[in-house]
Amino acid sequence: MTDDSKFWSSGNWRVSEGKEDEFIERWTAFLTWTKKENEGFLSARLIRDTAEPRHFISFASWRDAEAISAWKGQPEFGEHLGACKVLCDEMQAASYATAVSV
Repeated sequence: MTDDSKFWSSGNWRVSEGKEDEFIERWTAFLTWTKKENEGFLSARLIRDTAEPRHFISFASWRDAEAISAWKGQPEFGEHLGACKVLCDEMQAASYATAVSV
């Protein structure tokens, strides 16, 4: 991710027990599609909680807020997101703008 990214999408994922590897594969497919089909996408990371291995947080950086909205508006978005969410006990998503960078 670039340090100058100002727009972000993020997910907080609690994956169902035993589904962690499949979740990682589906998330990777989701973001591979995102990279291919969305010009305003910059980069993404999926991080895993070392104390609770079923807990993941994803971050994606974007050129602008409009690129995030266009991504979410694509028909395939729901299909890809749903393929990940079905493997989770809970999931929260949001979009953000950088408040400060150190």
